Amino acid sequence: MGVDFAQVAESVADAIDGAGIAVIVFGLLLATALLARDVRRGAPELVFGYRRNVGKAILVGLEFLVAADIIRTIAVSPSFRGVGVLALIVLVRTFLSFTLELEVNGRWPWQQAPAADQPPQASAKAAAL
Repeated sequence: MGVDFAQVAESVADAIDGAGIAVIVFGLLLATALLARDVRRGAPELVFGYRRNVGKAILVGLEFLVAADIIRTIAVSPSFRGVGVLALIVLVRTFLSFTLELEVNGRWPWQQAPAADQPPQASAKAAAL
């Protein structure tokens, strides 16, 4: 009565996939609810705020989906073809993550944040340099 590792890994990957999809859907619903609230309040920058919130949800959801793909490829079916497909999936999702980061924060992930966005300790360290 042994436990099949491949089945367990596949189940874990499926659960993580489901969590990623749930994060994206919940984030979309939350962003829409926040947009409705902001419309009622007459807040400025409605579209930008909505796109930023949706982008954040997609970024987090993509991280879950990439993790599930890695588990599925490495633990369940470790083949050169599977690794190649995983590499393409990660490449596409990384590109999406970078472009969403640019959309959400207005800068590439490797660019330094403006001084106003940095925590006080980081600003003090930067000033000391």
